[in-house]
Amino acid sequence: MQNLTKYALEDSLKKFLLKKPLDKITISDLTSDCGISRMAFYYHFKDIYDLVEWACIEDATRALQGKKTYATWQEGILQIFEVVQENKPFILNVYRSVSREQIENYLFSLTYGLIAGVVEEQAVGMDVPKEEREFIAHFYKYSFVGVMLDWIRRGMKEEPRELAEKICVTMHGNIINSLKNAENMAKGNLKIF
Repeated sequence: MQNLTKYALEDSLKKFLLKKPLDKITISDLTSDCGISRMAFYYHFKDIYDLVEWACIEDATRALQGKKTYATWQEGILQIFEVVQENKPFILNVYRSVSREQIENYLFSLTYGLIAGVVEEQAVGMDVPKEEREFIAHFYKYSFVGVMLDWIRRGMKEEPRELAEKICVTMHGNIINSLKNAENMAKGNLKIF
């Protein structure tokens, strides 16, 4: 029952975001639309921004289910772009209403799990220190988030598949090469400077 209320609030929020900016939507708007009390809203969320964050994470989690392996990560990248595009009015309104740091943090938490899963899978049998594996996952996470934010800032004009393909072509093979380089560096077989 609790999730039904959360999903109802999410639907209501997305409906209102088609009509007005986030900062003009009130908790009363949402609770009236859902037919629940303000207390019920506060039982689930501390404020509207908490609801926005939950809605974004919930959408992303659904999109990435079962897509965190090397064999499926490209599909996961595509689905992230598709979910963002499907929720374009919601995302653009949120993008204009909250700080860039909040959006970055959301995207970082979303993509890190996907990329870290691929890095860990590819590192099996390799002697790559945990700190190096984490660094590699963060490196690719920052790249992905930068491309995603730029796409959102430009109004999501490119097709998700086109952008996902560019990212996947760029990253294909590079994660394993990064791991091999890190392993060679840890063994003293690779010197950069």
